[in-house]
Amino acid sequence: MKKLFGTDGIRGVAGEFPLDPGTVVVIGASLARHFEEIMGRPPRFVSGRDTRESGEWIEHAFLAGATSAGADCYSAGVITTPGVAYITAEYEFDAGIVISASHNPYKDNGIKIFSPTGKKIDDDTERRIENDIAAGLDVAPADLLIDYSHAAEFRTSYIKHLSETIKQSTAGFKIVIDCANGASSSLAPEIFENLKATVVVINDSPNGRNINDGCGSLHLEKLQAAVLEENADLGVAFDGDADRALFVDERGAIVDGDATLWIMARYLKEHGKLANSKVVATVMSNIGLEIALGSIGVELLRTPVGDKYVLEELLNSGAEIGGEQSGHIIVPENSLVGDGMMTALMVINAIREKGLTLSGATSGFSAYPQILVNVKVREKVPFENVAAVSAAAKEIESELAGHGRLLLRYSGTENLARVMIEGRDQSEIEQLAHRLADIIRESLG
Repeated sequence: MKKLFGTDGIRGVAGEFPLDPGTVVVIGASLARHFEEIMGRPPRFVSGRDTRESGEWIEHAFLAGATSAGADCYSAGVITTPGVAYITAEYEFDAGIVISASHNPYKDNGIKIFSPTGKKIDDDTERRIENDIAAGLDVAPADLLIDYSHAAEFRTSYIKHLSETIKQSTAGFKIVIDCANGASSSLAPEIFENLKATVVVINDSPNGRNINDGCGSLHLEKLQAAVLEENADLGVAFDGDADRALFVDERGAIVDGDATLWIMARYLKEHGKLANSKVVATVMSNIGLEIALGSIGVELLRTPVGDKYVLEELLNSGAEIGGEQSGHIIVPENSLVGDGMMTALMVINAIREKGLTLSGATSGFSAYPQILVNVKVREKVPFENVAAVSAAAKEIESELAGHGRLLLRYSGTENLARVMIEGRDQSEIEQLAHRLADIIRESLG
């Protein structure tokens, strides 16, 4: 059957295959059966979800399937993706299940499954689940109430874990937090207020449908305005499940994942925690990051887009930090899962230690102009197999030779072609990107 697991688990429209109730029950039962075969005992699972209106019934269906197959299941309720990953390891669960579609609109949802190490489940387990779905595995879902009996304990433990990250005083520090009406809506304000920072919170009133809606890390305009209006030291925006963070400096300028990697890499290097002088990023990261890191003797290793690939390269290379332009940052010493709140605390550590503003901390990094154009496509045909697209791409690469680059790829979670171009001149790269986007639209749209 068609592959259901992408780079970030199973993702789709809630209520539609493979996120219809019956299929979700099968996913839960299949995972539990597979784990029991491996371990020789019933597995223990913990789950958590973001604030989408579909989250509770999807979680219930998954746990009903898993329980019917013998799993012992608990829920952490509404909590961040990295929160579930932390709880899975801290409380020695066999797997952590996150019901979330991250930065996607509320109609979408997803299922991510973590091992206790923080890594996503292996490919063999994913294929086993897909095969069970294709075979129409017959599952009678258990009649259960979700067990929230330890949810408060899980939450408290996670907050304590994050709070221990901060090393510098935040007294007198003013921060604006955009919670994207998502999983961080109650967690983030509590964490930063506990640290004695002055906190202004926006978009922290989830109603099931407003997650990521004109807010959060994909929509920074309101955060920029709030930082300036409040005369804040910085602003931070999370996405729906808070595994990523983007920043706004005291002047209202956006500080993206590349600039964050630059700040954190310098901080780690100064503290002797960049031993092999390598940072991992994706093919989407700006060439300016590569140049800046090179200036301090640090090599940039590039991977395909997706935190799965960043993590693989971090583990293979022994690098101590990696991430994406989107603000998804992984520091293996702390966790193998990106954590937006952890990232925010580490950035605050870095700037407070040096007595810098956030804008001052980005000095030395200068991004080349970059444009990203998304094009809806019917299907993801390899670009080299579409003559018009292939020819146009080669022509643009020739025009950019020596002063820019083209990256053409498909989204890992949506039917989108992504055209990314970097170069010295903004108007030139915009013209080139839209020219190629039009050809893709005509050929594949």
